[in-house]
Amino acid sequence: MDVSQPSKWRAERPPRVLAADDQQHILEAIQLLLRPQGYEVDAASSPVLVREALATGSYDAVLIDLNYTRDTTSGQEGLDLLSEIVNADSSLPVIVMTAWGNVALAVEAMRRGARDFIPKPWENERLLSILGTQVELHRTLQKAERLAAENKLLRAQGRPEFIATAASMQVVLEAIARIGPSDANVLVTGEHGSGKEVVAQTLHALSPRSSRPLVAVNTGALPDGIFESELFGHVKGAFTDARTDRIGRFELADGGTIFLDEIGNVPLHQQAKLLRVLESGEIERLGSSRTRKVDVRVISATNTDLRAGCASGQFREDLLFRLNTVEIHMPPLRERREDIPALAVHFLTRYATRYRRPVNGFDALALQQLMQYSWPGNVRELEHTLERALLMCRTHEIQPCDLGLNLQRSANQNLEELSLESVEAILIRKALQRFQGNVSQAAEALGLSRGALYRRMEKYGL
Repeated sequence: MDVSQPSKWRAERPPRVLAADDQQHILEAIQLLLRPQGYEVDAASSPVLVREALATGSYDAVLIDLNYTRDTTSGQEGLDLLSEIVNADSSLPVIVMTAWGNVALAVEAMRRGARDFIPKPWENERLLSILGTQVELHRTLQKAERLAAENKLLRAQGRPEFIATAASMQVVLEAIARIGPSDANVLVTGEHGSGKEVVAQTLHALSPRSSRPLVAVNTGALPDGIFESELFGHVKGAFTDARTDRIGRFELADGGTIFLDEIGNVPLHQQAKLLRVLESGEIERLGSSRTRKVDVRVISATNTDLRAGCASGQFREDLLFRLNTVEIHMPPLRERREDIPALAVHFLTRYATRYRRPVNGFDALALQQLMQYSWPGNVRELEHTLERALLMCRTHEIQPCDLGLNLQRSANQNLEELSLESVEAILIRKALQRFQGNVSQAAEALGLSRGALYRRMEKYGL
């Protein structure tokens, strides 16, 4: 007997089989055969019990006898049950068995939708082989249908373009499809420019809140003096320049979603105020004692290691728990190179339309350079590179010289050969790498304000 089957099911849920026969010793024999092979087996002694089991449970296969107490020879009762099961769910494999097997009965069972036919007494190896094959096929079809539904969901009309064909992105796609329709708070992690905001837009578009606003806030770029005013609003007279009441971002997002970008750069003393809102769902405008209730889903993003920040005392652990009910990590572009051609065509089409330029493709060498470049600025850098290349292009195809990747890729060039902007971009990139993406620390090391550094990062596609 084949004893290798249990290992097939260790990585996923054990297959569940419904066995139906009016003879108890037959059901016991099936259970003794299948359970050591890793199957979960439910037993039913009549068509009525089969219907009840299928109405309340989920199965990977059904093994049914064709003859029951009402009619022990013709198989008609079992054939009617077979037709009923197949009509209810044509994807569920049904294997029929009977001691009164003959060619005509087998043909009729297959015509009505049975996947296979086993005469009694059965051969154990044959039954296990047929059942294993049908369960594998059923699960494969289920996975294919689920992926097709997820892809259709993610690419529905009116939703943000989400280009993801690389193997490293499949986990991201599955997570978005599963979590999007919920109200769960999501923390999106990944390097600068890797597409975290597109993930947030897609999650919002898939949620029941999609008809309500998605309000994005770059929390890391908010100066301390206006942090509370921007997020929670203020009343007239709350501070010197508060000439009128102002609604905050959380109120604007009421009923919808708020996207808190660069959450890892929020100063520690401001994190407590953010935590209170996440815990209670209540805000107070600056200068007011009136509490307002808001219903907001929170999606946040960071390129920093928040767990390391918690360990070093720079980020509140209780706030992290509130933010990352689910965490989605976006791989850097260098780890999803299969997506580069599709992304490049997407950006080229976008900017060719915007600037009304008749550029419709890439020279083979230009495409090769796009694939070979390391893209430290990820998708954002690719987008800016394509926009610039389109403007520089003199033909109908992007040429290698239009991309200008050599200067950006060679960080060890003689500084005398570089433009001032190229040198500045290199210094900023090195500072960000040195401080592991912490914008506040990089800005301090470069002698810039955090806002000024953000503006330069956006300018250079970092």
